Amino acid sequence: MKHRFLRTLQLRLAVLDVLMINIVFFALQFLFLKYMHKRPNAEYMYFIFFLNGVWIAIASLKNIYNERYIGSFEQFTKVMLKAYVYLLLAVIIFLFFFRLMLISRLFLIIALSSIPLALLANRLIYFFTYQYVKKSAKKENRILVIGYNNLSKKLASYLSEDGINEIVGFCEEYPNVHELSRYPILSEVSETLDVCKRYGVNEIYSTLAPENNPGLYKLIQAAEDNCIRFRIVPDLGVFIKRQMYIDYLKEIPIISLRREPMEDWGNRILKRLFDIVVSLFAVVFILSWLIPLVSLLIFLESRGPIFFIQQRSGKNNRTFPCIKFRSMIQNKNANIQQAARNDSRITKIGKFLRRTSLDEFPQFLNVLKGDMSIAGPRPHMLKHTDEYSKLIGQYMLRQFVKPGITGWAQVNGFRGETKNVFQMQKRVEHDLWYLENWNLLLDIKIVFMTLFNVIKGEKNAF
Repeated sequence: MKHRFLRTLQLRLAVLDVLMINIVFFALQFLFLKYMHKRPNAEYMYFIFFLNGVWIAIASLKNIYNERYIGSFEQFTKVMLKAYVYLLLAVIIFLFFFRLMLISRLFLIIALSSIPLALLANRLIYFFTYQYVKKSAKKENRILVIGYNNLSKKLASYLSEDGINEIVGFCEEYPNVHELSRYPILSEVSETLDVCKRYGVNEIYSTLAPENNPGLYKLIQAAEDNCIRFRIVPDLGVFIKRQMYIDYLKEIPIISLRREPMEDWGNRILKRLFDIVVSLFAVVFILSWLIPLVSLLIFLESRGPIFFIQQRSGKNNRTFPCIKFRSMIQNKNANIQQAARNDSRITKIGKFLRRTSLDEFPQFLNVLKGDMSIAGPRPHMLKHTDEYSKLIGQYMLRQFVKPGITGWAQVNGFRGETKNVFQMQKRVEHDLWYLENWNLLLDIKIVFMTLFNVIKGEKNAF
């Protein structure tokens, strides 16, 4: 519930910021052009479209709506100002290259000075509103927990974290309580309804199972008759020590160990459409001239094939031929030995291709074919899949999705050579996070982060 609340809050804050930027721009445009007796022109529209697109991209790249920031006014404001500096730099570059001469420079100065003030006002409004809602909700959400055990203590702690719930206490049979509790033990379970009426409770969470405590069935009915919500919290921690997800097949609950957004047909179609659009663009506008040029350079330096085609592990652990520009001299160890820094096998043109990631561009053909995706876990050599699947728990889960040209692990610093199990473990952790948290915006964010990393240069690109 808290996760759902945070996701909703993050989306609303993002929409409010974009809305505020547009309100400032159009209000200033109306006032400025009115008093300057000028008519609006298309260049103002081009600029506001650019402004919106760049802000959304930067906000996504800098992750300014992360839950770590939105809970603190200082942190939220600080990360917002950093994002605004990037926005300002992008605007300067945009104006330098496109030279929109019909836009008033005075208007631009006023608008770009007003936007951070408007965004700051957004933060103030949000925090004052949040504090008010928090205080109001605390008066309304009065919670009683049935049962006193490890699960109920953890539940009470989680419910009180966001500050909008007030834990009144526990109801438990007194012989079962052997320690002091953070919240009072108010009564035995049989007197739960009386306690609720006395303390104005409007929500009950039971960590005791009704099948083991038949009296709870009557209590559920009595609670609902008194407009008190009753929630049952099953204790599955005995069997599974991690977060789980529950779906329903009609009335049958089905527990999954992880959320997999790409199991949904609609999401798979959306991701595939994104892959086709981006890869077609890359093939038509980049590979059409890049392949002949790079082919000539590779051929001039070292005899052999232009492409390096290697069998790699794909979705559901099916192998596929992964295509790259050949960046090494032909050697017998290509399928068993990973490229290392200062590797003597790498050619001169190969160093440039690998440093700029141009050697990966032919994989857009793999994407069009359907073997790969634009973003996803990087495909490993068959040897690595065989070795690391025996050393790292949950390694094979990364094979549930198509491998990608780039991925969440790579944009977070885990690309290139893996010298030890720890490095591969971190890569797998990032791949599993991607698997469980995928959405189209995340793929777009990964693409932008990849471009940014290529431009600034990566120490692991060799």
